Amino acid sequence: MKRVFIDSSVLFAAAYSNKGYARDLILLGIQKKLQLVISTLVIEETRRNLADFAPETIPALEEIFELIPFEIADPTIEEVLEAANQVVIKDAPILASAKLGHVDILATLDKRHFLDHPELEEFLAGKILKPIDAYKLILTKE
Repeated sequence: MKRVFIDSSVLFAAAYSNKGYARDLILLGIQKKLQLVISTLVIEETRRNLADFAPETIPALEEIFELIPFEIADPTIEEVLEAANQVVIKDAPILASAKLGHVDILATLDKRHFLDHPELEEFLAGKILKPIDAYKLILTKE
């Protein structure tokens, strides 16, 4: 079973809309076709961003948390500092969490700091993909 870390941009999109590939990844998690991994930081950041920008969607987020047995990967400060050698400091906890979670894929919408950075995939020992690409890869491997 594939292991996929979803960052707060993907979790936000999945709670915000009942359509799209971010939501499709969540549905695969509900169907137990993949193991979804997140961190406490992702949970907090997503709740905060939804409260600021779309508070009406918070019940959808809480329902996602009730339906999916997320695995939580919270890195140590040392693991975050190691990741900070690879990516900007604000994104180091995400990269460190994904690495700690031994994921096959880090799903993100962050084009600037994560996508199309092969050195980060090497550090992670996994792929960094947009939700659409993660979803398609998972379906082709079933």
